[in-house]
Amino acid sequence: MRVTLERSGFLKALNHVQSVVERRNTIPILSNVMVHASGNQVRLTATDLDLEIVETVPADVAQEGAATVPAHMLHDIVRKLPDGAQLELNQAGDKGRIAIVAGRSRFALQSLPPEDFPDLSSGEFGNTFSLAASDLKFLIERTRFAISTEETRYYLNGIYFHEVPQANQLRAVATDGHRLAQSQMDLPSGAAGMPGIIVPRKTVLEIVKLMDGEEGEVEVSLSSSKIRFSVGKLVLTSKLIDGTFPDYERVIPRNNDKILEADTKQFSEAVDRVSTISFEKSRAVKLSLSEGKLGMVVNNPDSGSAEEEIVVSYDRDPIEIGFNARYLLDVASQVKAETMRFEFNDSGSPTVIRDPKDAKSLYVLMPMRV
Repeated sequence: MRVTLERSGFLKALNHVQSVVERRNTIPILSNVMVHASGNQVRLTATDLDLEIVETVPADVAQEGAATVPAHMLHDIVRKLPDGAQLELNQAGDKGRIAIVAGRSRFALQSLPPEDFPDLSSGEFGNTFSLAASDLKFLIERTRFAISTEETRYYLNGIYFHEVPQANQLRAVATDGHRLAQSQMDLPSGAAGMPGIIVPRKTVLEIVKLMDGEEGEVEVSLSSSKIRFSVGKLVLTSKLIDGTFPDYERVIPRNNDKILEADTKQFSEAVDRVSTISFEKSRAVKLSLSEGKLGMVVNNPDSGSAEEEIVVSYDRDPIEIGFNARYLLDVASQVKAETMRFEFNDSGSPTVIRDPKDAKSLYVLMPMRV
């Protein structure tokens, strides 16, 4: 193999693919990126056995071939080369090494056999549909903060995407048992009949990074165990979480009739201030609702107490209810409107939070004792 590439395009592709490579691997080949040169392009592939990213970049291919190279080391080398540099990848007689030459710089890296590199993208993908990158990013951004990090309940370690046939919607839901985030969009053409799938957290985070600045369409393909996203010259294939997502609709209250509306920025800043002295673990803050006022109280026997009051729109019976301050701030950060809407029932029941400018999304918080 002998190819010449322009640094900036190669570096951008390496940025994408090397991000899935774990820093420590018990399987040596998984520390490498596959470099496959053919025609007038180089295809880069990296995987951790659960997730695979493939991206192609234009290249001057003098000799076709394939090799695997340590991903992070290759990325660091290319990153440190000067802007505008042309670099050559050359694997001649010694198949166990690959040379990287740029100007007066020369490197020789260990290479492992390309035939040992795993292939995650094989198999049949029965359902295929396309949607705007901005729509997919919207669904993910509105829900990903609620993904559980508790490995024992692995089926909550991702976003649940599924069709809502009666509403002709594609819905995304995430929950960790303490909070829930839901968002939806019109069902894309071709998505009818798709199975409900749980996309893992790591895949969700990679997709967000890969779509940064992307304005085009994303092609989504599904099989019984995998999902594939195609964006421009980049293809991401991931295993799905093999589990059953809980019946989340049972925890979404439908009859919460005590409505509070608060200035989003004012509410966030007040919660942030009083939570400064809360316990690091529970981050508990007590909300006291009364006509036209919302009080916030935090008590921490180790450090003291904090109180604040803001003016709100509320005209129902007084309520005292406790929440995790970080959860309140996470939801508030999703609200783009100047005001946010809370729907309460009582101090022991889940609360619904909405963005008045976003009818497609809702958030549910479970109360806590304070």
